[in-house]
Amino acid sequence: MMNKNKPDYILLVAAGLIILFGFVVFTSVSMANIATYSEDITELNLPYFLFRQFLFGLLPGILIAYLLYKTPIETIKKFSPALLVITLVAVALVFVPGLGLTIRGARRWLQLGSLSFQPSELLKLTFVLYLASWLSNRRTSKKEKVFSETFIAFVIVCGLVSGLILLQKDLSTLIVIILTGFMMYATYNTPISHLVMMAVGGLVALSSFIVMAPYRLERVRSLFNGGDVQGASYQAYQALIAIGSGGIFGLGFGMGHQKYGFLPFAMSDSIFAIYAEEAGFIGSLILISLFLVFVWRGVKIAKESRDPFFSLVAVGISFWIFFQAFIHIGSMTGLLPITGIPLPFVSHGRAHFIAELAALGVLLNISKS
Repeated sequence: MMNKNKPDYILLVAAGLIILFGFVVFTSVSMANIATYSEDITELNLPYFLFRQFLFGLLPGILIAYLLYKTPIETIKKFSPALLVITLVAVALVFVPGLGLTIRGARRWLQLGSLSFQPSELLKLTFVLYLASWLSNRRTSKKEKVFSETFIAFVIVCGLVSGLILLQKDLSTLIVIILTGFMMYATYNTPISHLVMMAVGGLVALSSFIVMAPYRLERVRSLFNGGDVQGASYQAYQALIAIGSGGIFGLGFGMGHQKYGFLPFAMSDSIFAIYAEEAGFIGSLILISLFLVFVWRGVKIAKESRDPFFSLVAVGISFWIFFQAFIHIGSMTGLLPITGIPLPFVSHGRAHFIAELAALGVLLNISKS
């Protein structure tokens, strides 16, 4: 049994080490960006992207995590519906001219002055909190009520979220959210028939979304036939070169080559490949093990929680981080098609970093409750 009134220190250390390793490789990639795009790097005392990640991602994330760690869980549960509504409104606002920002053909960002952020990253946390609150309040043994008041309602909520995310052309984020919701629903004393219907419906919907978008279909095809290494398969090909170059022990911090303009989106979508090139197989195994420790402790917290809401939140946060890490690493190693999903606690991006640290604060709060 975990020692109540004290947080899960193993979880905290695992997350801290992931963040530390992430900032090490992020520093390396940031220096490469300066060397690639700046004529005189001696004038810059700190890499711009590293500074921005630290100032607008890590610091506010830690502050919010601490506040959520100190906030009574019952209070978080009380405000979870409002938080979801606020986040959904923010997600919808990206389509408003003058507020939404389009990057690489996708409209996913809100522009507020000189800062921009991706509301769908915050939606991952608020969706988990709301779903946990809703499910924990709807436990019933009557089969007809389970279907009409829970299953149908769950599908409607997921459909609303899916519609907004799909309009942003962000299928990988949607997959993480839906898989997380599925895992939470599966722990809710759910009939097997409901899980089968959701799994079949999800696979059919996913196949349709892939077929309707030629670039997605091309990514799936290139996964199996190699594709054009100068076209759709370029990022996957360069990622494998980076990982293979790392060997057993890696090339060493700052010594990787693929970050110098060869591997696209090295600070975000491809950061695991850069990490593997510099840390090697051993370093990659350590990082993957830390994510597995994170999930292990999260599931342990869920099993030992005294309240259904606590348990569902712990399950949701744990598998959200797991699925996101798995998809990112899988796309870099050739197990999955290339996606634009960030590696938790590591990739460049303020919104996802803040959301993940906030989720960590909630999980640590539950661990001591």
